[in-house]
Amino acid sequence: MIDEQRPLLAALWMVGGIFAFSSMAIAGRAISHELDSFEMMMYRSFIGLFIVLVIGFATGKIREVRTDRLPLHLLRNLGHFTGQNLWFTALPLISLAQVFALEFTSPIWVVIFALIFAGEKLTRPRVMAVVLGFVGVLFVVQPGVGGDPLGLTLAAASAIGFACSIVTTKLLTRTETILGVLFWLTVMQAVMGLIATGWDGDITWPSAAAWPWVVTIGCAGLIAHTCLTNALAVAPAIVVTPMDFVRLPAIAVVGALFYAEPLNVWVLFGAGLIFFGNYSNLLAEARKPK
Repeated sequence: MIDEQRPLLAALWMVGGIFAFSSMAIAGRAISHELDSFEMMMYRSFIGLFIVLVIGFATGKIREVRTDRLPLHLLRNLGHFTGQNLWFTALPLISLAQVFALEFTSPIWVVIFALIFAGEKLTRPRVMAVVLGFVGVLFVVQPGVGGDPLGLTLAAASAIGFACSIVTTKLLTRTETILGVLFWLTVMQAVMGLIATGWDGDITWPSAAAWPWVVTIGCAGLIAHTCLTNALAVAPAIVVTPMDFVRLPAIAVVGALFYAEPLNVWVLFGAGLIFFGNYSNLLAEARKPK
């Protein structure tokens, strides 16, 4: 592939990812009154597993599924399952822009995890990423006036789960294919969702009106993961990250048009600080001699 074509191809993948993430948020909010987050995750995972199996057997890539790194897959999916449940629970409580802005703090936790568990050095760009991220969160949350405290707390906590998923995914992609990662994602999270949903013996079957939204969540989840992974495969993170950040103003517009949510300039400003800190750190990491 010609190097000049890589950013364009990454941009096309990210357009699909932005549409998928936004669709999942809209669908999750639409059925939040009928299904809890565990039920959404369970149905999403079973739908995703069906799609993965169909594609895997149709293309012959099902042979790519490996079983030698199951503990790492389990850790990844525990982190993602927790983060995604918190994310779905926060959706009806605060604005879509706040949910997405707080989700973007995941790289901050990745930096913190790398310092604590991997013994990496504390550099100036990493300190800047953490400090600006924290200040940005204060602008997004606006303590006392920024929205439902529970929703803000859940959305912020979801970023920790997503950070765990990011770190373990980077480790898995050294040996696993995309289909292999998606297979274990859907299998493990289907089991987790079934256990979490059915522990009390009460599993809600979606109504006829809810099924289109449930299918949207199932398909959008897979598409979002696939688009982001492929974008990172053809272009470096310092190119993909600004494209991914477009999700925030895009979902803010969706919130304003469909849910009458105000376009809060402080949320966008805070998210900008979070982005600037993360992007500066990525740029510094990319400039390091290999």
